[in-house]
Amino acid sequence: MSLNDLAYPMMVYFHLILFVIWLGGDIGVFLAGQQFRKRTRYSLDQRLALLRLLVGIDMFPRSAWALMVPSSLTLLVLGGFWALPLAALAAAWATGFVWLWLIWDAHHHDMTPRAVRNRRIESWLKYAIAVGYLALGTVSLTSGAPLAPPWLAAKALLFGLIFVAAILIDVCFKPVGPQLARLIEQGSSDATEGPLLRTMDRTRIWVFVVYALLIAVSFIGAVKPF
Repeated sequence: MSLNDLAYPMMVYFHLILFVIWLGGDIGVFLAGQQFRKRTRYSLDQRLALLRLLVGIDMFPRSAWALMVPSSLTLLVLGGFWALPLAALAAAWATGFVWLWLIWDAHHHDMTPRAVRNRRIESWLKYAIAVGYLALGTVSLTSGAPLAPPWLAAKALLFGLIFVAAILIDVCFKPVGPQLARLIEQGSSDATEGPLLRTMDRTRIWVFVVYALLIAVSFIGAVKPF
């Protein structure tokens, strides 16, 4: 079997690995967050250690998400579903690696203006990519092009919705920073814990939406039901 023959199944495998890292890592983040909520079981120091673990685990699904975009477009080209120009594919990979760098650089320079800048750029990237996938899926479903198979068009649309839900996670989670700082400064009490838990509860709604969409996207991609 030639390298050309191996290219598509190898990219499928890489895409599946990214999916496993994304969903599996997210579940790890969720479970660590659930333990953080148990103020009667753990001391505040233990809960903060769980939070640091959560942040570390979260870097892996975030990284997988960034590489999902160029890998998905590469699959479309290698599978003969979309004749994207080579320059467009190269731009997609460059964008993916820039996004990956922004994620890790912000992590290593957390709580600095540099991290704020990186996360702002990352947000605009996510907005643009969300619009792109939503438009690609909608246009393909209604006109049959550029993605002809309906299952593939639906997958693109759902992938765009994953971006929307993930953006809403970040929006809902934004108050956690000052609320957590207040908890650390003033200690655990109903006054400091209540707002933080309410923020986490609102965020979990969109987390569950992302899980549901990820499962739907993987099901459609594997089964091709229509």
